[in-house]
Amino acid sequence: MKALFVYVPDENGRYSSVATQDTGSMVTAEKHTARSSHRETASERADLPRAKLCLVSCVATKLTQVALAKDLYISDWFKKARRVVETEGWRWFVLSAKHGLLDPEEPIAPYEKTLDTMSAAERRWWASEVWTALEPHLAEVRSVVFFAGRKYREHLESRLRGHGLDVQVPMEGLDRGNQLAWFKRRLDRQ
Repeated sequence: MKALFVYVPDENGRYSSVATQDTGSMVTAEKHTARSSHRETASERADLPRAKLCLVSCVATKLTQVALAKDLYISDWFKKARRVVETEGWRWFVLSAKHGLLDPEEPIAPYEKTLDTMSAAERRWWASEVWTALEPHLAEVRSVVFFAGRKYREHLESRLRGHGLDVQVPMEGLDRGNQLAWFKRRLDRQ
């Protein structure tokens, strides 16, 4: 039996995978949303260091075709942030200006949107949407690490602290060059 997966966009620009299976005399197709197509097994859940969760902001430099969120963003900064998070074994999500909270395994199309051009009210609404998506993932989390600028954090930090979580912004106040140097030092230690 052969399987072929195709990504199909919905009205919001999110992609779903459509699996087609050739069973010999009949071809069947089944649609799965990217968010729900993978369910963690008990052993996967046990292996994840859930005490720490990392939120990594999106960046402007992207691929030109649909890709998993973890692969779509191709700047040196994002690649280094991803390496640190994955090397540490932390659970993580991407903070997307367009899509809100993204699972790194979620396929999305390239887009052009930034929080820098949003009004304060739009950023509050965006943060509210992110919080709604993030809250169910916080049950076993004790600490949240941000690799994200102030506008991505401004309406989330207080909610996280109010939820009893330790919030860390290890590169707060550093310019882009010093953030890259921070990532390099962190990766060199490992």
